[in-house]
Amino acid sequence: MNPAAGTALAVLLSLVSAAGYALAAVAQSRLATASPAAPGGRGALRALLARGQWWWAVGLNAAGALAHVAALHYGPLTLVQPLGALTLVAALPLGAYCAHRRVTRTEWRGALWTLAGLVGLVAVTGPAAPGEALSLRESLVVAAATALLIAALASGRLQGSGGRAGRGLGHATASGIASGVASALTQTLTAALALDLPGAEPTWWQTALLAVLISGFATGGLLLSQAAYRGGLAAPLAVVNLSNPAAAAVIGVALLGETFRAGAWGWLAAAGASLIAARGVVLLTKGGGGTGEAGAATGTGAGAVVGTNAGAGTAAESGGLPAARIAGLAAPEAEPVGVPLAG
Repeated sequence: MNPAAGTALAVLLSLVSAAGYALAAVAQSRLATASPAAPGGRGALRALLARGQWWWAVGLNAAGALAHVAALHYGPLTLVQPLGALTLVAALPLGAYCAHRRVTRTEWRGALWTLAGLVGLVAVTGPAAPGEALSLRESLVVAAATALLIAALASGRLQGSGGRAGRGLGHATASGIASGVASALTQTLTAALALDLPGAEPTWWQTALLAVLISGFATGGLLLSQAAYRGGLAAPLAVVNLSNPAAAAVIGVALLGETFRAGAWGWLAAAGASLIAARGVVLLTKGGGGTGEAGAATGTGAGAVVGTNAGAGTAAESGGLPAARIAGLAAPEAEPVGVPLAG
């Protein structure tokens, strides 16, 4: 395949990946909004696993990941990674359409600010030279430290008094970090299977342990994102997309000898991109006029992005979005047992 055709195929696969992730995010957020909290959260995970909507979201996430990996096979990282940021741009109108409302001007501004910051961050965080894989000892240290950080974020200890919106962003941060660490550990597992891991040749149980850790962090990231969408769609999705490459960049710089492109200027550019993205997240949080709770009460706000119960019923009656119906986005006639995962 010639380079031009490969680049075109990489762009197409990247757009497919972004669409898959966007549909999955909308499906998860509508599921979170349409399901009231169960007393004490008992049986939440079991109820979630019994929902067809949840498995549609899992399948869409998997399809998005496969399309992303295929895009990286045909195109460079510097092209594919920024296109992945289009997930947020696609999810906003999809969520608003399912809720029978328009995306507000503030939400579009927030999406553009976040997109600009994310693209800038990805552009300078790629390795200046090919990085090595983590050793087994480093992998275990990273996994342990990440587990502690995720536990603190998921418990709400690092969010202060931000309420549901603050806790949602904490869950979103934890989700992105978990996914980023899973990616770094996947690189280590690939090196272990190729017998090219730093240090001694890994034993079978060490390789199996890496596979278990990857599965745990990947699953945890998916479940944490489900909990994050209880506070809305746009802001948590933006935070997930930001914290994922940020976590990978921290591991690369701290342990793999990687560095920001352009040296010291790269560090300044990364800091500036982070501030731009943070501005976008703030706008997205305020874009609809409130949190998921406010949206559920007024039909606006972040909760309206993912659709309130009444809005979901209207969408179901009018036929709604064909792709949304395929993905199981329409709310059920009878409200199910709540499925919140935390809080």
